[in-house]
Amino acid sequence: MAETRPRVATVLAVSSVVALSLVLASCGPRSDALHLGSTTSTYDSGLLDALVPAFTEAYPQYSVKVIAVGSGEALELGRRKDVDVLLVHAPAAELQFVRDGHGLDRHPVMYNDFVVVGPEDDPAGLREAVDVGAALRRIAAAEAEFLSRGDDSGTHKRERFLWSRAGIEPVGDWYREAGEGMAAALLVADATGAYMLADRATYSSLSDRLRLVPLLEGDPLLLNVYSVIRVSGARHPEAAGAFAAWLGSDAGRNRIATFGQAESARPLFQPVTQSDPPAETLAKLEQALSGQGLGPDR
Repeated sequence: MAETRPRVATVLAVSSVVALSLVLASCGPRSDALHLGSTTSTYDSGLLDALVPAFTEAYPQYSVKVIAVGSGEALELGRRKDVDVLLVHAPAAELQFVRDGHGLDRHPVMYNDFVVVGPEDDPAGLREAVDVGAALRRIAAAEAEFLSRGDDSGTHKRERFLWSRAGIEPVGDWYREAGEGMAAALLVADATGAYMLADRATYSSLSDRLRLVPLLEGDPLLLNVYSVIRVSGARHPEAAGAFAAWLGSDAGRNRIATFGQAESARPLFQPVTQSDPPAETLAKLEQALSGQGLGPDR
């Protein structure tokens, strides 16, 4: 996408926290903690606050340092060996990461979905759209304001894929880039009344503060799968292996399945099992994403 597109400036506490994590990760001596590179959606939704303590309770010999950034940046941290293990949601880029020898293996561990949110009055008429492609074409035709993450995150990669699949190159004053994490970008979209692609968990965690409402959901192309990847040449390979194995264990899957259960009518994340979601659905999604060439450099 053109770098000249306008970007939305915002100063929010969550951005400061993420920036501080990066500063601490890149400066000074490295600690003996397992370094986990993950996404702002797992951080902003509160999921990591549930997973990490449960893991360290099961494995008290390990401590965990979380670096929460977009999936593209997390994968770059993996290439530089600045993290030991990744929990990300950019399937095409992840597959390329492993093919290039940066990851030892990749295992889908949980999923939820993306939703297209927007103002209640829905000026572009998304409620009448039959699928996500039709919804995006309506937004472009109406030149209704749309806010992109614009940060090479998993959400941003999926958004670019969806525009491409819809046959649209989004350009113009109606399309803006936030360059922010999921929660920060949602708050900006809410303040400006813009449409946006969001992950359901982060949207749900902020829904009591938002006027934006889900307007398009349920399309198979909105399936949002998170995978764990052990980084090749990691400084703490045993800890990385323990974390990856724990996420796929009964204890890890149970913690994922019960996260946010009391506050939400539906699970915010669901563990991947042999039949849920069906392997065929996952394979078709990854094939579609890979077919668009959405590797980490685009």
